[in-house]
Amino acid sequence: MKGKLFLIPTILADDTQVEVIPASVKNSIQNLTYFLCENIRTARRFVSSLKVHHSIESVQFELLDKDTAFEQLSQLMSPLFEGQSVGVLSESGCPGIADPGALAAAFAHQHDIQVVPLVGPSSILLALMASGLNGQCFAFHGYLPVEANDAMRAIKTLEFESKEKKQTQIFIETPYRNNAVLSHFLKSLKSNTQLCVAANLTSASEMIVCKPVNQWKKNPVILEKAPAVFLFLAD
Repeated sequence: MKGKLFLIPTILADDTQVEVIPASVKNSIQNLTYFLCENIRTARRFVSSLKVHHSIESVQFELLDKDTAFEQLSQLMSPLFEGQSVGVLSESGCPGIADPGALAAAFAHQHDIQVVPLVGPSSILLALMASGLNGQCFAFHGYLPVEANDAMRAIKTLEFESKEKKQTQIFIETPYRNNAVLSHFLKSLKSNTQLCVAANLTSASEMIVCKPVNQWKKNPVILEKAPAVFLFLAD
């Protein structure tokens, strides 16, 4: 009998386990002793903080990150074929959403292994929920191009698509580029396009602001180097 693959959400902000991780997730983790994760140190710290194992030393962590090749998965997922269930931990939020955990889920489906997604925080969905933008038609695009001209061309193309389809466009970015990306949006989007910035989600310093581009320009902000989601909807 094969084990199951559990997709386990993690916290978005430090020390928020009690508020955002449901008891059902803790119960599932309690029964797992083998995890695939993006960063072994932070994954070990997160699992240890839940205090569901007698000893964290009895728990095994293996690396599954953006550099993991699909060919490596047979070895990484081998416990599943021995009847042992495996947990996949994202570095932040939900595995498989802008996350290499999708590799593990794809492998599991190819080998008739049950995939069990667990409930928890997703910065992308939380930002969309709070934005007030169209939650019935939306697209997640990940990261914009790094080069400024390429980024602004992409924004203009997606703004046209947003207007045509009434589609909310969603992006994430590495924290140190937040201000550059916000600048690209303000330079590229039309004045009446709604732009939302959601940063530090679930933390005490959470910021979610949605308003037309022309209002952003009247009241410019400097964003922290914090996890952020950017969304816009063209009128």
